Amino acid sequence: MPYRAFDRNKLRMLPLSQRKNIYTLDRIYKLDDPVPEFDHPLLDDAAERVARAYLDGRQIIWMQGAHIIRQGNSRYIIDLLERRIIKHFAANGAAAIHDFEFAFSGATCENVEENIRDGTFGNWEETGRYINEAVVRGREDKIGYGEAVGRMIQNEEGGIHFPHKDISIFAAAYRLEIPATVHKGMGYDIVEQHPAADYAAIGFATGLDFLIYANSVAALEGGVLLNFGSQVMAPEIFLKSLSMCRNVAVRKGREIRHFSTINFDLREYDDAHSVGKMTSAHYYDRVKKTLLNRTVKEGGESFHIPGDFRVTVPNFYHKVVEKTGE
Repeated sequence: MPYRAFDRNKLRMLPLSQRKNIYTLDRIYKLDDPVPEFDHPLLDDAAERVARAYLDGRQIIWMQGAHIIRQGNSRYIIDLLERRIIKHFAANGAAAIHDFEFAFSGATCENVEENIRDGTFGNWEETGRYINEAVVRGREDKIGYGEAVGRMIQNEEGGIHFPHKDISIFAAAYRLEIPATVHKGMGYDIVEQHPAADYAAIGFATGLDFLIYANSVAALEGGVLLNFGSQVMAPEIFLKSLSMCRNVAVRKGREIRHFSTINFDLREYDDAHSVGKMTSAHYYDRVKKTLLNRTVKEGGESFHIPGDFRVTVPNFYHKVVEKTGE
């Protein structure tokens, strides 16, 4: 006898216009806004690695969680895409949601603590319906999650108007034909709550994005992998895809060993290059173990730069632009 499943058709979905949002368009930096003061001994070297990789025509992958968008950094990322410095943009599902909502309604981010009390949290009509529509269309056209969302925003598919699509990272990547991928777990994001969510389509879309991402990792020799605030998604998909790519490369006499990983996070480490024993909590820190240690042991190098993303990202962006001579 099959297990009983929750009936999503019983949900009451509410229009986004009724939601109180925490962040609006004035949160998003303009490129010429004053840069908050920030200094870290590794910031200059990290920017130098990116500039060197760019000038040498090497791979540069930017990975992130959702918080980077909430902290107002979208225009910096879009500009790095337009300069062709970022060659692959990878994010979790929440990042795609915030990007979509900023483009669609000019605001994002609800008060979870308040809305979970009565079950309104996440049950928003336009976000759930339209992102799922994009993904279903994407499966029909055999494209991934990130490309499907970017295409909907850029082309205003289905007659849906996006008055602020100029600040959409996914729309910019689609327009520039730069891979933008979304890496999800089922039930991680509010769009899976909506009755329109087609779990088979979501699985196809994010699965294809994993393979698109792995194809970019295959070209990482001499390049740079950046991670901003992703604790689980970034280290996990990088570890698996790197193993896949090395599996193929080694039989072709190629290497994927000499690259830099640069991690930006709120957390500080006393020693970023030691994970300790299995009895240590740091041993189970995926970022520290995977991005800063295991994957760079065979000839790579890693950097960890702690700080608030509203401060670190603008400073890093300006240093990279300056060092590339763009």
